[in-house]
Amino acid sequence: MTTILEVKDLCKTYVINKRQNNILKNVNFKISEGEMVAVMGPSGSGKSTLLYTASGMDSMTSGDSVFCGKSIAKLGAKELADLRLDEMGFIFQQMYMLKNMTILDNILLPSFQSKANTATRKEKVTRGQDLMRKLDIIDIADNDINEVSGGQLQRACICRSMINNPKMIFADEPTGALNRTSSEEVMTELGKLNDEGTTIMLVTHDVKVASKCTRVMYIVDGNIKGEYNLGKYKKAEELKERERILNNWLMEMGW
Repeated sequence: MTTILEVKDLCKTYVINKRQNNILKNVNFKISEGEMVAVMGPSGSGKSTLLYTASGMDSMTSGDSVFCGKSIAKLGAKELADLRLDEMGFIFQQMYMLKNMTILDNILLPSFQSKANTATRKEKVTRGQDLMRKLDIIDIADNDINEVSGGQLQRACICRSMINNPKMIFADEPTGALNRTSSEEVMTELGKLNDEGTTIMLVTHDVKVASKCTRVMYIVDGNIKGEYNLGKYKKAEELKERERILNNWLMEMGW
């Protein structure tokens, strides 16, 4: 399988009150095209920092992250911004959207900012609407962000992350602020995107969420302590067994 993301000896250090805090310590891993990889670990272990640093959202202290053959460490600020806009999609626990715009306009915004997206305005609007239909939220297209549920808003964020046809989605606790029903709806949609070929890396503390992923990496104190390959999630009947297997492995890891 083709490697889409390769992280090499990645380090991230913060200096606070003249004290050096090593958040990531020589992290190495690869993600292949079409995988859905979960990052788990205790609070403060470096999960979100790893996601942000590997994707170029945050700067790295040393090492490298190679995305589709491009060294993120060597890219300038403008090149990096364009790479994130055109080839990556992002979903966050806090569903950031502009309050003075409708749901559809928020979804379309990255497509209008992208120079690489050469579709016409009409084509971009049509794609946005098609994504909303796909995620069953077309009826809220003209709503303000304070007029919809958390689950609907997060599905809108998924639409926004997909508007420029990214090669990979980075998701930080995408279900963390949702109730169980909304969480399952969002994971169903992410699973569909993955089935269609979109590579996904997500941070989660939820075993039920992670059990739907292809592979789980466990991070402790800035190091990847281990990883478990669950294989492709295919049907709901498998979920309880996958959860049981993953729970047992996480306990072995010290969860």
